[in-house]
Amino acid sequence: MKKLATALPATALILATGALAGCGDNGNEELDSWAKTVCTQASAQVKQINDANTKISNTPSNGKPIEVRRADSSAFQQISDAYRQLAQIVDKAGDPPVDNGAQLKKDAVSDLDSLSTSYANLRQQIDKIPVNDQAKFADGLKGVSDNLAKVSKSGEQALDTLRKGEVGQAMAKQPGCQESGAAPAKS
Repeated sequence: MKKLATALPATALILATGALAGCGDNGNEELDSWAKTVCTQASAQVKQINDANTKISNTPSNGKPIEVRRADSSAFQQISDAYRQLAQIVDKAGDPPVDNGAQLKKDAVSDLDSLSTSYANLRQQIDKIPVNDQAKFADGLKGVSDNLAKVSKSGEQALDTLRKGEVGQAMAKQPGCQESGAAPAKS
């Protein structure tokens, strides 16, 4: 199960730098205020995602199938809930005060909602794996791991397209978006 956990943190780190990250020097107080609103609220959700990743990492892969399934199912639901909350946070913050701000917000909310749904689907997938046959459980777990890798990759790609512009620079300055130690936003 530890392999599952390696795919998860990258997506959370993207969010920690801001789902709408980018480069550029800005002195826009209105934008800084918008970023502070989002980042202050988002830090709790990023922590929730990171805590769920830790839960998956700490679940022994050779543990009892029922315990592995229970831990992973709970973690996937926690991640799904966190992404849903992140989408709501960005949506409620309104359009960032930049050119194309409405589209940036719309795309970010859509991507975060999609990630929430994807993790809920992973939870449903793991909940269906039979736990009374070790071989079937291992096969089912491999399928979940493969799907998790796809979800993580598509989530990173979707959010990566939003990491442009002055919004990311404003978010990168906010403590709530710096806590994870994520890499700086892309130029």
